[in-house]
Amino acid sequence: MQTAAILDVDGTLVDSNYHHAIAWARAFREHGRTVAVWRIHRHIGMGGDKLVAALAGDAFDRECGDGVRASEAERFAELIDEVTPIAGARGLLEALREAGHPVVLASSAKAEEVEHYVDLLDARELVEAWTTSADVEATKPEADLISSAMSAIEALSAVMVGDTVWDMEAAARADIKAIGVLSGGFSDAELRGAGAVDVFESVAELREKLNRTPLR
Repeated sequence: MQTAAILDVDGTLVDSNYHHAIAWARAFREHGRTVAVWRIHRHIGMGGDKLVAALAGDAFDRECGDGVRASEAERFAELIDEVTPIAGARGLLEALREAGHPVVLASSAKAEEVEHYVDLLDARELVEAWTTSADVEATKPEADLISSAMSAIEALSAVMVGDTVWDMEAAARADIKAIGVLSGGFSDAELRGAGAVDVFESVAELREKLNRTPLR
């Protein structure tokens, strides 16, 4: 089997990171805590099971975490129709499939959100499988989602494509290479510092590179 391509979704294939940051900010306020949106953005890509404690502390998470996560789901549902595919996202999926790379989506998002994005990208015929926060006990930056994605297609080797430091850290923990894209709002230096072997401005630029050099 060719090297599998494990792709993050939020911020990598769809332009949703800032919508999530706003939704989390509103959810925190509903539960009596104001968290600056820029601080929230630095944690987008981390699963909701970890994000609340990371931003507001373990005590707040124990007391209000489940409520904040439920509120974020409601607030994001109000914004999800504003989310659009990132330019070149479907083209990248097509190019990977044409090159023989099995494609699996590995997202910390909720199952219903990932289903929405798969349809938004018209990608059901282009990907082998997808995993969500519902499939694992711990989300990114833990390696569980990547391990689950690889197991879903019995892949022996894979490369992760993502937009946040949490994607890069998860790949490192899974002992696979990671490629970063800048579309999630993290810098080249941050992504490389977290383990990215290469960084591209966008998935469209990554696709152009694949026309010259195979994914491996």
